[in-house]
Amino acid sequence: MKTITVRAGKERSLQKRHPWVFEGSIAKGGADSGELVRVQSVDGAFLGWGAYSPKSAIRVRVWSFDEAERIDAAFFARRIARAIALRKRLVIDSDALRLVHGEADGLPGLVVDRYGDTLVAQFGAAGVERWKKTICEALLGATGLTRLYERSDASVRALEGLPEATGWLAGGGDTALTIREHQWRLSLDVAEGHKTGYYLDQRDNRKRFAEAVRHHGCRRVLNCFSYTGGFSVAALTGGASEVISVDSSAPALARANAHVELNGFEASRHQALDADVNATLRAMIHEGRRFDAIVLDPPKFAPTISHAERAARAYKDINRLGLQLLEPGGLLFTFSCSGGIAPDLFHKIVAGAGLDAGVDGAIIERVAAAPDHPQTICFPEGDYLKGLMILRA
Repeated sequence: MKTITVRAGKERSLQKRHPWVFEGSIAKGGADSGELVRVQSVDGAFLGWGAYSPKSAIRVRVWSFDEAERIDAAFFARRIARAIALRKRLVIDSDALRLVHGEADGLPGLVVDRYGDTLVAQFGAAGVERWKKTICEALLGATGLTRLYERSDASVRALEGLPEATGWLAGGGDTALTIREHQWRLSLDVAEGHKTGYYLDQRDNRKRFAEAVRHHGCRRVLNCFSYTGGFSVAALTGGASEVISVDSSAPALARANAHVELNGFEASRHQALDADVNATLRAMIHEGRRFDAIVLDPPKFAPTISHAERAARAYKDINRLGLQLLEPGGLLFTFSCSGGIAPDLFHKIVAGAGLDAGVDGAIIERVAAAPDHPQTICFPEGDYLKGLMILRA
């Protein structure tokens, strides 16, 4: 068994059960990619069993803090069974959900989503890559499913020194699927869609937006960075008479139009606009357009804290423009999915946007990812998706 010794003082985060050991925290030791290592303090005290990643800034991801626990096939079966048991206790109004959420489920680097009868897995770290075959067997055994697709094509793989990998790991067939979410039907392609195929983390926020649109009587709705129109379908469900979806992906917008039809709404109530969001917002302000509700759900501007300053400017700019486009009494539903932007910083960014726009508003609700994307007490970095529902004064 290879051993990793952390520098004096760096054992504290591990003693608080934080699962990451950074390169600069290691005093000595090394191993092969994904290899099991014993992590210890300078005095030799056990701190955890982990997977070593020689290419990553996160050199060790801890599997277990229990010295008596063995890291073997039974370990992965237990962790996956525990993750699935948690989801069974949650209220999830959909046949699509996240089954494994990385560190929050004690499986660092692993994401597994279920879309009906199909599992989709992302192996984003050296440790889970090394145990891929074992993990796949445990997933299929625990769920009773026969179709498992791999979407290990996220940029984090390069940071781990791993090549991209996609394709069927078990079963096969059509990668185009239709799922149920609340009362809606939504289509996706697990081979081509964002993330593992769709943004399941926004499931409950889409429902909440439909409710807010109905409650506040919002008729004209603008959905920015709309992707395949989940929030647009929600707005139509809430009674909006005019919904504009703005995105720079023509295929995503084509699917948004299809979702409008799939859910029985009149095509005339929805417009798909293939355009840059910032330029579109500026043009709409110049034209004197106004909306009763606006969704701002941009991509990840700050994947890490080091990107936060530049990302803050981008978030501030789109929120300033969005607030300017809102009617008095209008609703802004604004998000950040950047792990490098903490909730308090996001609040400050939006506050600054309001000052620049000359607009005030009341935060009537704070929202986060759906509960099948849990955040644990010991891993605050898991709090990546945050949103504010604001009523313009």
